[in-house]
Amino acid sequence: MKLPPFEYACPTTLNEAVALLASHNGEAKAIAGGQSLVPMLAFRLARPSLLVDLRKLPGLNEIKIGADGVRLGALVRWRDIQDDKRLESAHPLLKAAIAHVAHYQIRNRGTVGGSVAHADPAAEMPGVCVACDAVITAAGKGGTRAIKAADFFEGALTTALKPDEIVTEIHLPAWPAVRRSGFQEFARRRGDFAMSGVALFYDLDAGGKATNAHIGTIGVGDRPRRLAKAEAALNGQAVTEALAVKVGEAAAAEVDPQEDIHASAAYRRSLTGTLCERALLAAAR
Repeated sequence: MKLPPFEYACPTTLNEAVALLASHNGEAKAIAGGQSLVPMLAFRLARPSLLVDLRKLPGLNEIKIGADGVRLGALVRWRDIQDDKRLESAHPLLKAAIAHVAHYQIRNRGTVGGSVAHADPAAEMPGVCVACDAVITAAGKGGTRAIKAADFFEGALTTALKPDEIVTEIHLPAWPAVRRSGFQEFARRRGDFAMSGVALFYDLDAGGKATNAHIGTIGVGDRPRRLAKAEAALNGQAVTEALAVKVGEAAAAEVDPQEDIHASAAYRRSLTGTLCERALLAAAR
């Protein structure tokens, strides 16, 4: 299907890009990799009057690793994360999750900023952001602001971004050496959107027990979420197969998925429990 008509601009500064978005009264859209927006245009699910291409904006395609954690520029592509060996120790959960993103062609073009701005509830990057307490930086005509991931995602394909704002960076807090993590998802076919997915991590205390547990889900709600009750079941415990089953059961009971043509709500709930159990056992290993 042919795309609807629109104007096109390719600014070379962030201020120029923000001004272009602000000038069209909410009818303009930013485009980076275009892996989500272009199909939406083709199916007339989006009809912007202006596309603002961000590819020439400087400094947004860098991965910075420091004492405060990992900073991903909004134009960092999935392949950049896959190819960066530093992330194997700096953020193994991010590395594991990105391996599940779509197919090679998509990973070659898709960007982290585009994924969080699109806010698909089954996408991996939003789930990692919520599970890891990431902070998302956005720039607009009112200046720059930092938004906690838990506040950024407001619903399916809905975020806290204003019409003139552009995601510029995602900050993932520092990853201590005592941290253990696991990521599991299930899709009907490799590369499809997840029917359910679990991203989790926990730290080890002096006695070898789990502390600071974070368990996040994708694909089983209108946005990625943390599972407080499942986290409570994990905290203060030594990770065993029996505990993994218990935490998985808590996770299954805590989610409230919708039924659709792909699976029933009961199936997704059970699947979430199984994936949580597997992710926890993988983390323990």
